Amino acid sequence: MTQTHQDLAALFAAHKAAVPARRVSFDRHARLAALAKLRQAVLDRQDDIIAALAADFGKHPVEVRLTEILPILQDISHARRHLRRWMRPRRVLPTLMMIGTSARIEAQPRGVALIIAPWNFPFQLALGPLVSALAAGCSAIIKPSEMTPATSALIADMVAECFAPDLVAVVQGGVEASTQLLALPFDHIFFTGSPAVGKIVMAAAAKSLASVTLELGGKSPVIVGPDANIAKAAKWIAWGRFINAGQTCVAPDHVFVHASQRAALTDALQGRIAAMYGADPATSPALARIVDDRNFARVTGLIADAVKAGAKVVAGGQADMGARRLAPTLLEQTAEDMDVSREEIFGPVLPLIPYDDLDVVLERINAGPHPLALYVFGSNGLAGEVVAGTTSGSVGVNLTVMPVIHGNLPFGGVGTSGMGAAHGQAGFAAFSHMRPVLRNRFLPMSLLFPPYTGRVKKLAKLVQRLVQ
Repeated sequence: MTQTHQDLAALFAAHKAAVPARRVSFDRHARLAALAKLRQAVLDRQDDIIAALAADFGKHPVEVRLTEILPILQDISHARRHLRRWMRPRRVLPTLMMIGTSARIEAQPRGVALIIAPWNFPFQLALGPLVSALAAGCSAIIKPSEMTPATSALIADMVAECFAPDLVAVVQGGVEASTQLLALPFDHIFFTGSPAVGKIVMAAAAKSLASVTLELGGKSPVIVGPDANIAKAAKWIAWGRFINAGQTCVAPDHVFVHASQRAALTDALQGRIAAMYGADPATSPALARIVDDRNFARVTGLIADAVKAGAKVVAGGQADMGARRLAPTLLEQTAEDMDVSREEIFGPVLPLIPYDDLDVVLERINAGPHPLALYVFGSNGLAGEVVAGTTSGSVGVNLTVMPVIHGNLPFGGVGTSGMGAAHGQAGFAAFSHMRPVLRNRFLPMSLLFPPYTGRVKKLAKLVQRLVQ
């Protein structure tokens, strides 16, 4: 159903009008009940979720369970288990000048949140932020991606079954709907998508000074050291790169492999691709489709441009445009001025780049935008060098992708890869205002109020000496 600007304004107004009552009524027990209702809906509609993702992406049911359903169930379980502690006011000790007071920090709901979800993990990345919003006591309006219509329709249906429309609502539509929503003065905006659109979201939020959480992307590099376990590295790199057909914001985007390990890693990756997807990977039911024709043309164009400029395809490359399937592809002999080296690939393509000097690799990483994720395979010493010498949203050592689903780790980017953090307590904090409450018990500060007599001047100097 098409919703007009007036419809959206009325929906937002209903959410806003409910804020005062929600501050009182949407307490811990009500939030736990809302989360339990969402959990049950996910459990009851698992077959529908699998069918929707198959329609939109051709995802294998196991991949849907691992990447779309289980993360949401984990988020809900984690939030329900820890919500009492997250909500509990935190006592703060007084500083020297605050002796005579008591202080604490209380988590207050920000109010009405807008969640703009992407197409690559359309179920998880729409409902994951919702879990945090509900845990924090906020209402939410969700804008799922129009590029995954089956999943977006299912999310709208599930939300309508679970929640009152002034607590959680779904708005479907394209860019126009997003633009109209961004014109409304939300209290918090949670956006997952590209850095280019993230700038638009941030500019819109600035008009009402809304707080934002931006989960963006970028080129997430992998460094494979001379002492890496190649079999283990190949297993994790291949899985992290080719799950969801490479359409993952934290997927390994390119691999810097020590020259002494280059041939071994190439062979091991080819073996892993065959083990995961069979002799004809482009037709494997375990490999998801590229989301649409435009993105299929973009990814295959990156390969073609690289090959034309001198790169070599050492595995894969087979493409079926009608089915939007692209075999996992390994590239060698890429150059820094190629589009495949400059743009986030967001597809099942992986350049392998040999190196001799780690410092050169770190310089190259630091010369570009800060990545959302960075991965290292090798010893603790190598990992320590990389961590100390770079900046990224997260770091994975001898694994890929997993930091994004660790419930006790904040997930987010830095610079063009994002702002703020999500998941677990970090997600709760994103949708909360950490409000200080200071109470006067016997604060002697009033002794320093005007008029500034000689006695007051002496006291002021004494206090300064005590604190300096």
